[in-house]
Amino acid sequence: MLGQQPKDFDVVTNATPDQVKKLFRNCRLIGRRFRLAHIVFGREIIEVATMRGHHEAQEDKNQISQSSDEGQLLRDNVFGSIEEDAERRDFSINALYYSIKDFSIHDYANGLAAIKAKQIELIGDPETRYREDPVRMLRAVRFATKLDMSIAPKSEKPISELASLLDNIPPARLFEEILKLFLNGKAEANFLMLRKYGLFRSLFPELDKILDKNPSGLEHTLIQQMFQNTDKRINADKKVTPAFIFAALLWFPLLERTKKIQSQEQLAEYDAFAQAMNKVLSDNSQHIAVPKRFTLGARDIWHIQHRLDKRAGQRAYRLTQQPRFKAAYDFLLLRVDAGETQHTELAQWWTQYLGQDINGQKEMVKNLGHQGGPKPRRRRRPTKKPAE
Repeated sequence: MLGQQPKDFDVVTNATPDQVKKLFRNCRLIGRRFRLAHIVFGREIIEVATMRGHHEAQEDKNQISQSSDEGQLLRDNVFGSIEEDAERRDFSINALYYSIKDFSIHDYANGLAAIKAKQIELIGDPETRYREDPVRMLRAVRFATKLDMSIAPKSEKPISELASLLDNIPPARLFEEILKLFLNGKAEANFLMLRKYGLFRSLFPELDKILDKNPSGLEHTLIQQMFQNTDKRINADKKVTPAFIFAALLWFPLLERTKKIQSQEQLAEYDAFAQAMNKVLSDNSQHIAVPKRFTLGARDIWHIQHRLDKRAGQRAYRLTQQPRFKAAYDFLLLRVDAGETQHTELAQWWTQYLGQDINGQKEMVKNLGHQGGPKPRRRRRPTKKPAE
């Protein structure tokens, strides 16, 4: 309807998950809070949800609903009619049903009018709906930027006051939401809107404090530039690793923690840097559970920053053989572009060594071992002794 390609379709039915499982032997049931049926066809998985009812009205012991003190739903397996299911949807644009029987669109919450007005609006009382599931605040931001819409004033008003409710969300779930926000080609717009509503504070509290101290400084410039570069790569169908994003988002908290440890414990800079890495990643895991494969990548990018100025002998060549070297080199260029002019000469040297211009526009045209750096030594074959 908006001229965009749908990511997927949600399949909904009035059959309960157990009834769906009886119909399809290739079906498995998942989820505790929302019980869903996954029907497997080869490599395809069709996720089928049962229409939800109002969780206040529980008549069957098999229909489970449980809420926290803040009103957040912990379990919600109350089934109902399609009209009740529409009322339970978060946004009016998500309460549109497409019937494959007669190819018609059923609109139960004025979703078509919201699309025409280009507004993201919650169904029901916004404060109540945000308390039921605080992640809806992140979804409102993501839908607004993705669909080029604005958040309706009534739905927008409680966000800043309720932003702290995100602290109650499991870190693993927030990691998935972070990927959706920053890997959809609208990372910069999402970052600015998260900051606007105070949602960024619950995701990256240490970085948020640093950005508040100097809103237009080097820190903000680097983060915004990183998201701009990420959007360009994604929109050009190039790969982006979350390790690079988290390395940038935690870079300034890492530097601040390094200085603090160095002054308190009188350690050498590199030792303080290593301790600070462990502390920053540990603190961040309390808010966002980043998988180890990405934290290891971020560590490598940070470590290489301390080795880039050691270029004598074969060190430069050996450093280029590190798996994360290209990401670390891009990170150095990002730092220089953001305003760290003291590293300009270092970035130029590496750019020349790699056979690229300073903006990284040209591809590498030569083997790294033949770009002015020392060539790796070849082993000599042992000579056979002449027969006596």
